[in-house]
Amino acid sequence: MSHPSYPRLASTPSSPLVRSVGTLLTSVVFVGSALAAPAGDAAYGSKSYDDYEEASVCAECHVDIARQHEQAMMSQCFVHEWDEIEYFELALPHAEKVEKVAGVKAGCNGCHAPLAFLAGDIPPSRPEAGTRANEGTTCDLCHSVTGFEGDIPYNFNWISEPGETKQGPRPNRVSEYHGIAYNEFLSTAEFCGTCHNEKDPWGLWVKATHLEWKEGPYAAAGVTCQKCHMAASEGQSVDGGETLPDVRNHLFNGAHDNGKLIGSVEVRIHPEERSVKAGKTAKLAAVVLNAKAGHMIPTGSAEERVVWLEVEAKDSAGKVWHLPVDPKGFEGEEYTIGSDLLAYQDLGDIQGLADFKGVRRDGPVPVGDRIYRLPYFDPEGRMTIAQWNTAAFGTDYRLPPLEARTETFTWELPGDVATGPLEVTAKVYYSRLVSSVAQHLGVPEEEYAPVEIAAHETMLTVM
Repeated sequence: MSHPSYPRLASTPSSPLVRSVGTLLTSVVFVGSALAAPAGDAAYGSKSYDDYEEASVCAECHVDIARQHEQAMMSQCFVHEWDEIEYFELALPHAEKVEKVAGVKAGCNGCHAPLAFLAGDIPPSRPEAGTRANEGTTCDLCHSVTGFEGDIPYNFNWISEPGETKQGPRPNRVSEYHGIAYNEFLSTAEFCGTCHNEKDPWGLWVKATHLEWKEGPYAAAGVTCQKCHMAASEGQSVDGGETLPDVRNHLFNGAHDNGKLIGSVEVRIHPEERSVKAGKTAKLAAVVLNAKAGHMIPTGSAEERVVWLEVEAKDSAGKVWHLPVDPKGFEGEEYTIGSDLLAYQDLGDIQGLADFKGVRRDGPVPVGDRIYRLPYFDPEGRMTIAQWNTAAFGTDYRLPPLEARTETFTWELPGDVATGPLEVTAKVYYSRLVSSVAQHLGVPEEEYAPVEIAAHETMLTVM
């Protein structure tokens, strides 16, 4: 059931941040009781469901926190429709066919259904069965974690020590129901990294959100994951208890929260000249900035995400033209410009579909639009959304934290463009899953519907 032995770190020339971590985490210290409990693959089957309180028990006292948690992806990471489809219809059958990826049969659950993993209930029953696997990353799991094993947090190498004493981030607290151990580890980004960093069977960092943060400006400024995804406000951690100025919310809002997505990226567009004649060439530049996220955009399961820039021009008569981006000429750029090409042919291998030609590589992205992505390639060199089946990466053209990319557009105005004002609009869209893959697998539309996360307009005059 265990993962294959992973090489230390992988590297890709295009992304020194994630792929070459060298001295990145050499000083992380284990927080816990001298490795008293197993971690990672070694923890498989080491506990029982009964070792952990149900979330409903925690909710009896921690009312507000429980209400937040139950609507967060943390509590839904096993029952969420895409996660269910990805595991039961792709990862699990693939693991049973191919020895190289056999570890994902148990390993996916180390983060998505950790109680099932610890109990050895693998594969868990599907959500409709109503087992405790459905609790996802539940309260008592996180508040039993005493630290992690090794130098780098990844692949669920947290150490869980359940019992009457719960781990908490606030010192000098007392409960009538259970003991409380102050544990500073719960306030660190490394805590999050135990599930938000992942190496696959080829030793590649197919998830590296914590590593991206670690080498970026937010880490240098002391802004941890919790400060953005568990924002603190005045409240009560216990119903009827002391009002505190800085209770962490447990919404963990991220890519599945449109409010979090909107404004995470900014875009501004401007023309080289404000006046242009029909039949002549207009040149425009759009600046796209990762303005809010302390990690790459997109991050996490980046093989699934699609972020793109779309530019359109509308003349005074209301006619609209789509403007394709100017190529920059870097290696692998073809994967960052929207096309009608097919990809994801390994879906056919996994699902046993004979002569499967693939589905549209870029989903909803119009041909010619700029895409911000890190392509994942399977062992045969084909783009894949199966992160566990990733043998290589393409060029990393995502948006790093607080960094901007400038895209140019060169447009020869057609002879029939109307004179007068010409409005040019730049929009950035985010799709949580490639729509063509989602439609092939029957994933609900809300999982892949594009979200407009940034927009800006500029004006020209057609002489």
